[in-house]
Amino acid sequence: MKKLNIGLVGYGFMGRTHSNAFTQVNNFFDLEYRPVLKAVCARDAEKARAFATKWGYESIETDWRKLIERDDIDVIDIAAPNNVHAEIAIAAAKAGKMILCEKPLALNGPEAEKMVAAVTKAKVPNMVWYNYRRVPAVTLAKQLIDEGRLGKIFHYRAKFLQDWTISKDLPQGGAGLWRLDAKVAGSGVTGDLLAHCIDTAMWLNGSIDTVTATTETFIKERKHTLTGKVEKVGIDDASLFLARFSNGSLATFESTRYARGHKALYTFEINGEHASIFWDLHDLHRLQYFDHRDQGAVRGWRSLHITDSDHPYMKNWWVPGLQIGYAETFIHQVADFLQGLSKGKIPGPSFKDGLATDYVTDAVLKSAKTRRWEKVKKIK
Repeated sequence: MKKLNIGLVGYGFMGRTHSNAFTQVNNFFDLEYRPVLKAVCARDAEKARAFATKWGYESIETDWRKLIERDDIDVIDIAAPNNVHAEIAIAAAKAGKMILCEKPLALNGPEAEKMVAAVTKAKVPNMVWYNYRRVPAVTLAKQLIDEGRLGKIFHYRAKFLQDWTISKDLPQGGAGLWRLDAKVAGSGVTGDLLAHCIDTAMWLNGSIDTVTATTETFIKERKHTLTGKVEKVGIDDASLFLARFSNGSLATFESTRYARGHKALYTFEINGEHASIFWDLHDLHRLQYFDHRDQGAVRGWRSLHITDSDHPYMKNWWVPGLQIGYAETFIHQVADFLQGLSKGKIPGPSFKDGLATDYVTDAVLKSAKTRRWEKVKKIK
């Protein structure tokens, strides 16, 4: 088995999910490669060392540049805040490293273009961590759509709701709250939550042509953790937009961090001429399916329990009827990446896919300012 040495940048929530995936993947998938947790990089040496000890990394670095320079690192895994994605990825590409990057790919489209150009020039394998593609029920939805079971698609609707930023006393910035700092995050729920919805939507239903949007920042000022001063809030707390897909279907997207009672309510529904699909992250192992071609007397919504061995990924897990969860989606993504290395073709989402999503979020944020329909830039 070939070893693949991992260099992780960042030790937060996503660093844990990635580390778990690297550790577990060979226990459940028969692969040619085995990830080795070679080094974790973070500015705080003490915290990096504690993380390395807990997860089994062999060494630490406090400068990502030194991590990239190391000859014993094959893959740079970027699990750091959004504002450093581009600089790290471009340097890693120039050094010939494979790159896995957290979403969104970059702060905006122009920055993501430079990342795509770098990996294209260097011809290095690359992938963006849009893990919801790897939920077995979502992957099955993709298969049903590609088989033509839904027929012509008319509608796509998605929402991602949270409630954790409602308190006006919550500060912005710093290690735990960088998502509320526009300089670090780029945007609020548009680039954080809706980016997931957009990537999934375009994977399932094709490219988005035009959007019209509205956003709102409910609390205009918050104390900044790093400066100690009350500063203007630059991110969007809520974002809603309408969209037209290239295939003629219409869409609604909604996201907020101000929906009391919701911690991570991500759902999508797709309506076609023959059938409809509905999926809910809170019940992620089920796919709701309605087929109008069923006999009238028994026609209705079916709740498909995605645990059988003929369902996507499930043959690698437990016996039928037993479920998997969020963490396993990252394991699936690592497995697909490693299988892609063996086959010489890395599956998406690639950096180009990440750029396509960034183009949509750029258009959404622009439309929220212009109050007009905006055309989504296409990848050349």
